[in-house]
Amino acid sequence: MKDTYISEAVKYIGADDTTLDLFESQYQIPNGVSYNSYVILDEKVAVMDTIDERKTDEWFANLENVLNGRTVDYLVISHLEPDHAANIKRAADKFPQAQLVLSAKAKAMLPQFFDIAHLEERCLVVKEGDTLELGTHKLHFVMAPMVHWPEVMVEYEETEKILFSADGFGKFGALSAEEEWTDEARRYFINIVGKYGVQVQTLLKKAAALDIQTICPLHGPVLKENLGFYIGKYLTWSSYEPEEDGVLVACASIHGNTKAAAEKMVEVLRANGASKVVFMDLTRDDMAEAVADAFRYGKIILAAASYDAGVFPPMEDFLHRLVHKNLQKRTFGLIENGSWAPCAARGMKGILEGMKEVNVCENVVSIKSTMKDTDVAKMEELAKEILA
Repeated sequence: MKDTYISEAVKYIGADDTTLDLFESQYQIPNGVSYNSYVILDEKVAVMDTIDERKTDEWFANLENVLNGRTVDYLVISHLEPDHAANIKRAADKFPQAQLVLSAKAKAMLPQFFDIAHLEERCLVVKEGDTLELGTHKLHFVMAPMVHWPEVMVEYEETEKILFSADGFGKFGALSAEEEWTDEARRYFINIVGKYGVQVQTLLKKAAALDIQTICPLHGPVLKENLGFYIGKYLTWSSYEPEEDGVLVACASIHGNTKAAAEKMVEVLRANGASKVVFMDLTRDDMAEAVADAFRYGKIILAAASYDAGVFPPMEDFLHRLVHKNLQKRTFGLIENGSWAPCAARGMKGILEGMKEVNVCENVVSIKSTMKDTDVAKMEELAKEILA
């Protein structure tokens, strides 16, 4: 995973960031993140995106080392989000002869971020199917609107069969982190791009027509082997199909009584033959991971306390995130708790109505303050229904 060698002509010039606490000011990244950038060295030199401002000095040092006295002919701008585009103006100023290669939408948005001298003459606007000859290397441009901004494009280099995939196939975690790809790639995809499954499917159909040997994303490792595995994961995630057979039990408890019931529900599910059960405490655990797990499994049990005649806010937040990320094709079971007027189930159902192809189990477990034997009996009924 740490290997950044691509080829003799294509070089990695990105950087790890292991001190940032929250990606996009909301997602925990305990193992950091990488900001990726690449250079193609040919008769012409093309830099493939810049990186975050936090790593400006390191990026320019890496770039100068790779250039070895040469200059830059093209700066290809795949995506204008600041973690990739922060150094566009600095690079444009440093290499005044370089053309900025970008989509029409990116050109329109660029002045919102930077004041670049002679911008009109410096921009080389490309559209779907356009190509750029660098010498023996040739870039093909593929538009990828709303994956996950409207100006995004990806590039396919036909000689070495490399897809520069922008945010596609990215993951949380620095390149120096020793970790398996899937979990942090799933958490990244679902929370960053998950809303735009249709647009990702469109891009994957375009990619299917290309002979891809290497994928160079803007976050995470360069992918060189077993590409069918990674593409398969993206096909599943972007189609909103469950990735695995299992049940997520997501709990939002105030004083611990609802959590005790949710933990009992985990036991009941396992006793009834559930192949895999995952428990998430929405008041303590990483919300982004809980959202990713909702995409991972086809069955979800929600256990929430009633609160202010509605749903305890951590559960409400979780459900609104699922709606926002366009989750669909799931079966839900409900557990509510309330001391005088249990109402969380009604509130949760109301939010679930905003999802597509969702089934809510008829058996609802409604607890009054603390779990009783009759509640456990209802859990048995719910387990049988959701596992049927």
